[in-house]
Amino acid sequence: MSSSDVLAAQSILSPRTAPPGKPPMKVLVVDVGGTHVKILATGQREHRQFVSGPTLTAEQMVTGVKALAGRWKYDVVSMGYPGPVLNGRPVAEPHNLGRGWIGFDYCAAFGCPIKIVNDAALQALGSYKGGKMLFLGLGTGLGSTLIVDGIVAPMELGHLPYRKATFEDYVGSRGLMRYGKKQWRKYVADVVARLIAALEPEDVVVGGGNVRKLKELPPRCREGDQANAFIGGFRLWRDAGNPIPSTLKGMIRRPISPVSIDAMNAAIKRRGASR
Repeated sequence: MSSSDVLAAQSILSPRTAPPGKPPMKVLVVDVGGTHVKILATGQREHRQFVSGPTLTAEQMVTGVKALAGRWKYDVVSMGYPGPVLNGRPVAEPHNLGRGWIGFDYCAAFGCPIKIVNDAALQALGSYKGGKMLFLGLGTGLGSTLIVDGIVAPMELGHLPYRKATFEDYVGSRGLMRYGKKQWRKYVADVVARLIAALEPEDVVVGGGNVRKLKELPPRCREGDQANAFIGGFRLWRDAGNPIPSTLKGMIRRPISPVSIDAMNAAIKRRGASR
């Protein structure tokens, strides 16, 4: 993603699009991953990052983000979390980081309001163009999110049983190191095909840090851009008095919101009835 694309994504927060009498909101997007924590704030052209790893705690993450952000100004935070999130709170410790993420007071730590979603959901939000989209993130593990007519359903498909372990064990970074690129690519193709057959998406985005290690994308898939996580982070706050910019309006058919199981089932039933 170019600097101009990043700034276009941030235009949801520009003074020209802010409602009359309301100052523009500045957002800090924090994308927490198994190998790096990446950040970008409103008005900045380039993201910054630092190494995460298996011992990183929530407190250390916040300290690192604040130090890295330096003099960046922000009013609110969007955070992508590498694990399940329910009602804006992590509900399980991350598989590839340290402990202490559940029950941590992120608002108090950052000193401002924060919205937390699964990290795959953050990139999915930035990749969504409408309809029924499946996002799969090839990284330390296997991130997954389904969006149906604007309703977001973060998933943990990577932990479903596969062969002698789970999907994530074969197509995540551990699988890449254990089996080598050639066999890993075969596993990726097989896993993606199985998930497409099961979920019947209209659009499939394969992203994550390891997507570039594929020689070619699986059939029916398009490549996701990791920088789309930042677009997703800015979108999270667009309903708080921050309209969608003209450069992004065509990508969204309906407002995007966190999912409830009932809402997702209703959306799927509506689509099935319309066939």
